[in-house]
Amino acid sequence: MELEKRFTSKCEFFAAADTLDWLPPVTLPEVAFAGRSNVGKSTLINALTGRKKLARTSNTPGRTQQLNFFNIGDAFHLVDMPGYGYAKVSKSKIANWIKVLENYLKGRVPLRLALVLVDSRHGLKPSDLEIMDLLNKAAVPYRVILTKGDKANKSEITKTVAKIEEALKKNPAAYPTPHLTSGDKKEGLDELREIIWQAIS
Repeated sequence: MELEKRFTSKCEFFAAADTLDWLPPVTLPEVAFAGRSNVGKSTLINALTGRKKLARTSNTPGRTQQLNFFNIGDAFHLVDMPGYGYAKVSKSKIANWIKVLENYLKGRVPLRLALVLVDSRHGLKPSDLEIMDLLNKAAVPYRVILTKGDKANKSEITKTVAKIEEALKKNPAAYPTPHLTSGDKKEGLDELREIIWQAIS
């Protein structure tokens, strides 16, 4: 309960950047959330922080089109990264996102952990492997977080976890096992808070 209070007491949006020039000054450790569009990233962030509208949820995939920074309890900055893998975004926009993400990941000293969100019903997609490759090259520690655990049955999740664990063996910056969550059902949140807290401590 004490750790939950640290995540829910103060949660404020304070900066957005779609170019490196707009990145805010470094003052606290950072934890980045990455994931395909419509993976449930905003829902999970809102559940994690006990808010309804901290991160915008939308029926329109790809709405997050910049790095959004949130101050969580004056303990760390949560960085909501642009959703990727959405075909209707222009190629030039995608290329710009990738360039910004590459440079952010390589050059952001306080970035302690990246969380790669993956739909528990679908497993890793090529776009997930691409972001994982960026994280490996940037030597940023990361962990796969499975979302929408309430929408998949146990046998599906077991198969998905096994496939992901096999894939993670080839990724040197990755934690070897994924973590299952459900933002809607508030499942796996305490453990996720602990994962984050250990990374920034």
